[in-house]
Amino acid sequence: MPLLWLLLLVLLVGRGLTLCRLQGLAQPAELAQDGDLVIGGIFSFRTRQDYIINTFQRMPEKRKCKNFNFREFKFAQAVIFAVNEINKNPRMLPNFRLGYKIFDNCGSMDILRAALALASGLEKEVGDENCTKTDTVQAILGHSGSRPTIAFARVVGRFQIPVISHFASCACLSNRKEYPTFFRTIPSDYYQSRALAKLVKYFGWTWIGAVAVDNEYGLNGIAAFMQSAQDYGVCTEFYEAFSSSDPPDRLQRIVGIIKQATSRVIVAFMSHREIKLLAQQLHKHNVTGLQWVGSEAWITDHSLSDSEGHSILLGSLGFTVSKAQIPGLKEHLTQLHPSQFPESQFVRDFWEETFDCSLNETVNAQRKPCSGSESLMNVTSPFTDVSELRFTNNVYKSVYGIAHALDNLTKCKEGKGPFPNGSCADIRHIQPWQVLHYLSTVEFTTNTGERVYFDDNGDSPARYELVNLQIRNKETMEGATVGIYDASLPESHQFIMNSIPVSWGSGQTQVPVSVCSAACPPGTHKVLQKGRPVCCYDCIPCPAGEISNLTNSIHCLKCPLLFWSNERRDACIPKAIEFLAYSELLGALLVVFSLLGVFLTLITVLIFYCHKETPLVRANNSELSFLLLFSLTLCFLCSVTFVGRPSEWSCMLRHTAFGITFVLCISCVLGKTIVVLMAFRATLPGSNVMKWFGPAQQRACVVALTLIQVLICVLWLSIHPPFPSRNLLLYTDRIILECAVGSAVGFWAVLAYIGLLALLCFILAFLARKLPDNFNEAKLITFSMLVFCAVWIAFIPAYVSSPGKFTVAVEIFAILASSYGLLFCIFLPKCFIILFKPENNTKKHIMGKTSNSEIHH
Repeated sequence: MPLLWLLLLVLLVGRGLTLCRLQGLAQPAELAQDGDLVIGGIFSFRTRQDYIINTFQRMPEKRKCKNFNFREFKFAQAVIFAVNEINKNPRMLPNFRLGYKIFDNCGSMDILRAALALASGLEKEVGDENCTKTDTVQAILGHSGSRPTIAFARVVGRFQIPVISHFASCACLSNRKEYPTFFRTIPSDYYQSRALAKLVKYFGWTWIGAVAVDNEYGLNGIAAFMQSAQDYGVCTEFYEAFSSSDPPDRLQRIVGIIKQATSRVIVAFMSHREIKLLAQQLHKHNVTGLQWVGSEAWITDHSLSDSEGHSILLGSLGFTVSKAQIPGLKEHLTQLHPSQFPESQFVRDFWEETFDCSLNETVNAQRKPCSGSESLMNVTSPFTDVSELRFTNNVYKSVYGIAHALDNLTKCKEGKGPFPNGSCADIRHIQPWQVLHYLSTVEFTTNTGERVYFDDNGDSPARYELVNLQIRNKETMEGATVGIYDASLPESHQFIMNSIPVSWGSGQTQVPVSVCSAACPPGTHKVLQKGRPVCCYDCIPCPAGEISNLTNSIHCLKCPLLFWSNERRDACIPKAIEFLAYSELLGALLVVFSLLGVFLTLITVLIFYCHKETPLVRANNSELSFLLLFSLTLCFLCSVTFVGRPSEWSCMLRHTAFGITFVLCISCVLGKTIVVLMAFRATLPGSNVMKWFGPAQQRACVVALTLIQVLICVLWLSIHPPFPSRNLLLYTDRIILECAVGSAVGFWAVLAYIGLLALLCFILAFLARKLPDNFNEAKLITFSMLVFCAVWIAFIPAYVSSPGKFTVAVEIFAILASSYGLLFCIFLPKCFIILFKPENNTKKHIMGKTSNSEIHH
């Protein structure tokens, strides 16, 4: 008896050692087909599930999924269609048959469970003879979501099993250290984020809001977008994230933020589930006037048209993968029948839902039994709609990518292989890392001419279509392609709009405006508002002399030295050249007064000439009087040379003519003063003075004194003459064209000599002031010299302090004032006597009785 128990124990132990058992229950695939090489797939035909909190007191069970996601089911059928197409192609994988295992799971936990089932491949107990043989798939297709893909790609990657996704676009999946076996036929969100940033900048939206789904896809995508948008000068007013499983109050808080925000453009980086919830709440709160910019995860989802509040999303813009045609897929989809997949519960549920019938009367008694004649060819369904194949085409390309990799692997020639010593893979025991190698180097062209390959990060080329949600046939909301984005093109040609008109959000007819501050026009520059983003600023006009000729200039540019800003401060124009011109009022008045002085002087000459034989004219040295009147005429005419545009000749003429004519004038007055003194001395008994200062000496004195001034002027012109110059320092906005004096010594020497003669003349006239009362020539000269000196003493500070053309005006005024002073003080009283008091124009009256009696004695 003991021997019998011992034998039984040995048999049991021996049998236990020869069995390989899978821990836990094996999960069956929803859709499967045997093959020599098997491709796995994970899709979510149903996307909702009851919220359950796992206590981990027992093994978590697979959660039941709800509703239907026809797009995901179409993805799975695209895999089946591509596999069948490859199996029928004699040039691809000859002598090999592709199979597939497609799992239908929702929720990250169950998706991870499906991935592990595909990686292990063990579905039952196996004996010792086949314990090492597994049904491990060559590659895994899926998932559509970034979050579940991130979850299982990191785990599956440890086994070197390739994972290729058609829809997981999170930029984080490009990290080869974290996801060494991940590939995708959809571009990374890095490129989509940059494309969205360029789109926002293209339409001039610099003040935006951002919402995202609270997972890796949304958070990474919106972060990349915000970084790219910041590079383009776009600011984000608010940023919020939520998920469909969040409490309702979180979504209500976000709706309140959107209502209070001033930005009219919102970028939504989320899935169709979250955008439906948000649009529904905004519709309930009657929030309108928003322009939505969406990611590819929802912008072309057909289920949006059936959601409440979908009108909120009308006019939305977003990038999505390019449309494509897959010949034969329509027929494949319409030929679907439950008999093809008898083990699939989803296919049965899908059939019953589509035709509202029951395949098993005991299951759903409320529905009529299916007749068996139902066909998808007779119904209109999103499942059979192939008008816009975008992500379905990515699935199709993924299958062909794996098939090309396996085809290259099986056709490897020994000695020319990619592995050590030119070896090839053993096709009877293909290792996952070998498939991974061939997949990373695969490159092919689809039937539509699209080139498919993967870069070093496993990413596909980034090419998007810009779609605009518009109302189309049957009042449904569909995406119209209004532009393209191709990251492989040069920077300036990556984003191109086409001629299709864009429908804007909330029915607006023009491009919406969403800015924190309006664009600063040329002529102004931006000054940031304290404590606010860089998009919020004030437009400050450029200071005088500076311009900004671009919109939204940060700085104003100084104009070149000879230029000044215009009134609008948007262009530099040549500075105005200012000088005392004949055409302006001041210049014209001075010329008029100059010519008036000439006229009065000539009238005086005429009066004196007509009465040259009268005692008054003869007694006042008519020769010097006429010479003085001539010099006064020159003085008046000299002032005219100071008006007008300065030139080399006018600058030299005005200063030298002024100096010489005034010396000539003062010399004549000095001569008259000396004559008066000498004449009075000559009347004294025994005096013989007049013979020493007769007409010849008088002329010689005038000529000698004038020649000294001429000599000074010649030296001045020889050493450093006056010249026209542009004064850029006096005014910043205009150029003063003036005559520089050249040699300051020469200029002040001319003035000093005039002043010296005037002072000498004044002193001599002052000494003669007590001559007999009726002989008033000395008094007139004294007073005229007093006026002359007062004018020129006041001239010096006025000349130095006067700006620009007023310096010239002061100089002209001094010339005219002193000339008028001499003319009026010396000649006006005499002309008055000659014309209006002829009875006083007698020798007796001029000499006076007292004087005559004194002279006689």
